[in-house]
Amino acid sequence: MKRIVIKVGSAVLAEQNHIARDRMQALVDLIVDLRKKYDVILVTSGSVAAGYTELKLDKKILANKQALAAIGQPLLMHRYKKQFEPYNVITSQVLVTTSNFNTSEQVKIAENAVSTLLEHKVLPIINENDATSVDELLLGDNDQLSAYAAFYFNAELLVILSDIDAYYDHDPRINPNAKAYKIVPNIRKSELEGSVTPNSSFATGGIVTKLKAADFLLKRGQKMFLASGFNLDNARSFLLDNEHKGGTLFQ
Repeated sequence: MKRIVIKVGSAVLAEQNHIARDRMQALVDLIVDLRKKYDVILVTSGSVAAGYTELKLDKKILANKQALAAIGQPLLMHRYKKQFEPYNVITSQVLVTTSNFNTSEQVKIAENAVSTLLEHKVLPIINENDATSVDELLLGDNDQLSAYAAFYFNAELLVILSDIDAYYDHDPRINPNAKAYKIVPNIRKSELEGSVTPNSSFATGGIVTKLKAADFLLKRGQKMFLASGFNLDNARSFLLDNEHKGGTLFQ
């Protein structure tokens, strides 16, 4: 089966300082359907948001963010486990840092673990090990992590599900006439140098981190699809029906 990586961001999973259960359930339903056609790897954000539901710490402070991630990671994994259980899908947790991608040997160890899980029909759920990573080991955001996972774990496509439903010629929040790009073959350097402006208080990315993820894959001959995580219709059409109705394909 073809291997794909699905990445979902905190802006999709978190709502008003809580995990957005309905959106998580819609994601689970999508992944269950996708597993009939693909080997699916899930890269998830949301551990800090989940931790914040238990302990209100100032997440702008690194030590607090690490603590919230440590609290929230088991909560997030438990939520995924419970929501996949009715479908008889076994979930697994794979925590990584940049050190896992430093050498071909380290990459092979991680890829072997992920491949073994997939061979046994287990869903690998990947997140950065925020609780123990130091600054120089931080990937910084899960968009970059998902691009690494897609490339090093031999996926044919990365799908980012976000509050950003496509890549536009102008900021659609400012310009109502902004038009979405359907296919983007390359990304200009100037587009990669914009400021990071996440919409969610728990998000660490924005369109720039998604463009950097796409650029990383484009330069290596791989593809990325950006679509809404709030309404999964475009992702479903693209992945299950081979119909590109909305969202942006970088290839």
